[in-house]
Amino acid sequence: MCVIRMKNAGRLLLDRLIEPRQQISDERKRFSNAELKNLIFPIIIEQFLALLVGIADTLMVSYVGEAAVSAVSLVNQLNNVFIMVFTALASGGAVVASQYVGSRDKENGTLAASQLVMITGLISLLMTGIVLVFGYQLFGLLFGQVEADVLKSGLTYLRISAYSFLFLAVYNACAGLFRSMGKTKVLMEVSIIMNAINVIGNAIGVFVLHAGVAGVAYPSLISRIFAAAAMLILAMNRNNPLTIRVRQVLAWKTRMIIRIFRIAIPNSVENGLFQIAKVALSSIVAMFGTVQIAANGVAQSFWSMAALFCIAMGPAFITVIGQYMGAGDTEGAEYYMKKMLRLTYLGGIIWNLLCFLITPFVLKLYSLSDEAVRLVMILVLLHNIFNALFCPVGFSVSNGMRAAGDVKYTMYASIFSTVVCRTALSVLFGVIFNLGVIGITLAMVCDWAVKAVLILLRWKSGRWKNFKVI
Repeated sequence: MCVIRMKNAGRLLLDRLIEPRQQISDERKRFSNAELKNLIFPIIIEQFLALLVGIADTLMVSYVGEAAVSAVSLVNQLNNVFIMVFTALASGGAVVASQYVGSRDKENGTLAASQLVMITGLISLLMTGIVLVFGYQLFGLLFGQVEADVLKSGLTYLRISAYSFLFLAVYNACAGLFRSMGKTKVLMEVSIIMNAINVIGNAIGVFVLHAGVAGVAYPSLISRIFAAAAMLILAMNRNNPLTIRVRQVLAWKTRMIIRIFRIAIPNSVENGLFQIAKVALSSIVAMFGTVQIAANGVAQSFWSMAALFCIAMGPAFITVIGQYMGAGDTEGAEYYMKKMLRLTYLGGIIWNLLCFLITPFVLKLYSLSDEAVRLVMILVLLHNIFNALFCPVGFSVSNGMRAAGDVKYTMYASIFSTVVCRTALSVLFGVIFNLGVIGITLAMVCDWAVKAVLILLRWKSGRWKNFKVI
């Protein structure tokens, strides 16, 4: 009885914390608190697993040798560009699809889903061809002259990775569609199996078969083949609000493709420039000496985990706001924008605090000097405080605006805050003021603050409600 009372008290407290003052009628609420939980929780688990699997992969690759670690690290920088393209396309398709779900237009939603699979498949095949034909030239252009064993391992890993592009693209497209339908539990289950195949396969390839970089490349290929096949089969279920039809995958519908590209291209430009800025900042960090470079590298792994909650809320915003905008209910979209923002702040504060509290204990597993440990703690503290403060608006709300079709403004805001402010302030704080990696972190925080202000101003103006996606 006492437990039941505590649960009820907890629910009442949660309602008070996340419910906006301005309400909408219950019959217009598409997502109850339980439904929001069922939407968001699997996304968090999926993102968490991806981070853990990345750590496990890096750990196992290290047993192959330094050349393998260097090769995989370099190639993954290039692979991240391809993954970014697939993710941007999937996000564009998810926005269009979620609006069709909201408008209950299953026929056009199905067409959008099928066309998304088609265009991501074609683009992935083009990228595969480029890598297979020009892999050696790409490796040399991006990474210059490297040792012979690093080059050999890198080309092997790159070519095997290229075979998986089609399956990775299809998986991302289907994942975006399932998120737009709010069926994230299925996605989480497939992701668990996919990541398990990858980790177990890596262990067999490295420790049993002693296959070098091929031993970690082929399990990734196999896991992506499984994930793409599973998601494609599930997406063809005609009982879904959206379904994929083979005949529409094989068709070419220009208007629908343009709708998807209108969302996907600005998102790709934004993410692409962000990656370029990261590369530029890495070259600045390299100026600060071994201790600061090591501290920055370790801190980034903690940052990735601390940012998990806000990042996971992004797809949830796209699903919920996209459905409301598709239904033409801008008041409902505003209500859920406020409610989910409150939820993002609450979850983000708790998660960032928890991550900071466990940081000293996890740091004991690293072989770092006392100076590096102290520096990591400072960097994590700065990151977590301001991640909880600025990122719910700067990143989560901006995804809600993208779901409404306001993609150009979010792109311009991101370009200005990241490429202009962050890069310039990194030079100012890190180099001129001689603050080193602390200066780089402060510049990152300022980037978030500027973007949050720009997004907040746009949100309050209400202009994001005036766009038409479908």
